[in-house]
Amino acid sequence: MDYIHVNEMEFWGNHGVFAEETKLGQRFRVTLSLAVDLQEAGQTDDLEKTVNYAEAFFICQKIVETNPAKLVETVAERIATEILTKFKGRVKGCKVMVIKPDPPIPGHYRSIAVEITRGEFV
Repeated sequence: MDYIHVNEMEFWGNHGVFAEETKLGQRFRVTLSLAVDLQEAGQTDDLEKTVNYAEAFFICQKIVETNPAKLVETVAERIATEILTKFKGRVKGCKVMVIKPDPPIPGHYRSIAVEITRGEFV
């Protein structure tokens, strides 16, 4: 299996359980990995034989920047569902990591993250 990785996309969203999160918003990072057979694209140099990662970026952007959810798990699930639907037949599986760098909890840590895998991802 071959993979396309779109790493650490950064967006502003209003997801969270606490009122200040949904009102003020905060940064979210998304890393997306797509399981795709890239052999034909590599041999033909044809964009139609692969997944346009700009389109994948805009799917992630739309989901993170609109329709607030309480859980980052929900955000990740929405991204995976949309990616697998939009690129049905080309994307065999996907891995989505949604990172919340500044959650409103006390303590010292770099971030919290949720990672889900959907479809065939070896």
